[in-house]
Amino acid sequence: MSADHPTLPPVRLPADAELARDALAAPLLAQAVRLARWAGPETRVDAGGELVDEQLPEAAEVLGLADDEDGETWAGDAWRLAVDTGLVAVEDGEEGEDADLPGRAGPGENLALVTGGSPQDVLGLWLDGFDAVFADAVAPVLDDLDAILGEDGEIDVEALDWDPEAEAEFLEGVLGNLYLLTVSEGGAGEGPVPLPALAASMVVPDDMGEPTDDVLEQVSDAMMRLDEQFRLLEPIGLVEYQPVDEALMAEEGEEPAPPVDDEDVTRYGMVRLTPLGLYGVRARMLEAGVDAPAVGDLTEKGADALLDGIAGYPEAAAREETVAWLAGRDALDAARELLHAARGADAGSPLRRLHCQQTLSLVGAGAEPAVREVLDDAELGGLARVWLAERGATDVPAPPESMIFWLAIDTIAAQLSSDGDLQELQELIEGLTGRHSGFFEAAWRVEHPATAEVLEAMGRLHRDKTTAKDARKAAFKARSRSGS
Repeated sequence: MSADHPTLPPVRLPADAELARDALAAPLLAQAVRLARWAGPETRVDAGGELVDEQLPEAAEVLGLADDEDGETWAGDAWRLAVDTGLVAVEDGEEGEDADLPGRAGPGENLALVTGGSPQDVLGLWLDGFDAVFADAVAPVLDDLDAILGEDGEIDVEALDWDPEAEAEFLEGVLGNLYLLTVSEGGAGEGPVPLPALAASMVVPDDMGEPTDDVLEQVSDAMMRLDEQFRLLEPIGLVEYQPVDEALMAEEGEEPAPPVDDEDVTRYGMVRLTPLGLYGVRARMLEAGVDAPAVGDLTEKGADALLDGIAGYPEAAAREETVAWLAGRDALDAARELLHAARGADAGSPLRRLHCQQTLSLVGAGAEPAVREVLDDAELGGLARVWLAERGATDVPAPPESMIFWLAIDTIAAQLSSDGDLQELQELIEGLTGRHSGFFEAAWRVEHPATAEVLEAMGRLHRDKTTAKDARKAAFKARSRSGS
């Protein structure tokens, strides 16, 4: 696959309106909205914008958590999110001599977006919330506060043994791997991923056979940290998470071992990205410059962008993208645009022509006038004849021999670029050489930029040794002829 193909498979996302509904239904954001609506002249906050302790019981009651032993903690978390996302505006409490004087709070400007904003506005609000929760998830775990407090009562950052960039990079990597497992063909799809496998994907080197005890210990440490982080990320709607079974937690001073039995794996935690989570992780990757396409991205773009874009897509996603692109377009205009975009002698052109032919098969009879217009075109004439023959046309002129061999080289070049099924490619190669006696004597003369490369590939892939040798000889002639 060429370097300009997408680095990630395309993701299928629901419409923005559906994602926005999911965002507003995420427990933590829904609670933040409720507290923003509750906030008013009597709401008091401290110098950092946190609710003062006296307000927490009422906030928990507003959220229906008055009888929950962790209700005030949840209320504090929801309040912080409301502040971080602008759902609440705070006038901080006084610092210095008047530090005991509380500040005030009230509804923020962004609260109006919840009912009056577009789906994109709501998703922007949710992304701000995701960023805030992500920051909390990579914050240090303060198990022993006394050990890290300096003489002045401030936290001694150096004593934390905490690298904020490394922590953020690790969690970004985990979410990236989870995203890739979800969108890849043959990956997890919409199913959950075992936490040990996710931790191991970040810790165990790819070339390691049996993990060492040290590496297994690192996997265990990563699992425990991820267990804490996914518990934080679930309420914002990013993931669905089945936590590690507390019965498996290690005693103090002991390290839990990763599971060795498939039957036990669910007890060690299972996690999946929700559709909203896919949207959120993709948004962060796009912001970081990662090429993370989504089905539908190419709908409003030209045929050149479509044919280049779907070059790296799995078959089902390519078809879905193509159907969406064709919808609403005039068949004849679309066909002409596709055929124009399929021309070229660059490395990606054979695959563009293959996808053009596949796309034209979805256009239907309306494409026929455009296809007939290119029957004499050196690059598109073979493609046009194949398309017309497949539709049962009987008046198609026979192609010149040069076009037959050019099309053969172009077709194999496209298959080599697509990283398709090896057996199918072998059958294609053996079928071509079987139908045309003296194939290689004609093929090495073909004026196609991929001629030598294709003949070399035929020499590697043909299962008949004599024919493979003929292919390699032809490749040498083609290279000598072109001077490459």
